[in-house]
Amino acid sequence: MVVAYMIALVDMGKEHEAAKAVSAIPGVEEVTVTYGSWDLVVKISADTLNELDVIITKIRKVPEVEQTETLIGLEQQF
Repeated sequence: MVVAYMIALVDMGKEHEAAKAVSAIPGVEEVTVTYGSWDLVVKISADTLNELDVIITKIRKVPEVEQTETLIGLEQQF
């Protein structure tokens, strides 16, 4: 299992529209609208890195999304 957190900058005033569109993408587990330098925090889970890449690409194609940064990790038991 691959888990990633994406932060996204979206068009001004379009945070909730972007959050709704992103949350509809399969593999997106959670979307939080934030206030500060970044507008959204997105939790993504996928079975493989290739599947994760597909999900990230879909998020980046959402019209309101301007810029993203992704942190990728492998889910482990500690």
